[in-house]
Amino acid sequence: MWTFLLWMLLFVICWPVAVLALIAYPFVWLVLLPFRLIGIGVDAVFQTLRAMLLLPARMMRGPAGA
Repeated sequence: MWTFLLWMLLFVICWPVAVLALIAYPFVWLVLLPFRLIGIGVDAVFQTLRAMLLLPARMMRGPAGA
């Protein structure tokens, strides 16, 4: 919602820049997509390492119902 309101404000102030931003947005999104996928992969690796490091402590704690 805030993005749309900011775009509307930009459209009122300087409409050529707003139209350029509207046209350029999909291309910027496509350029940044590989970085987002790399970030998801790195996060998955860190979550796996965290789970492996905390596994002994979780096993020593015992059953959750006890």
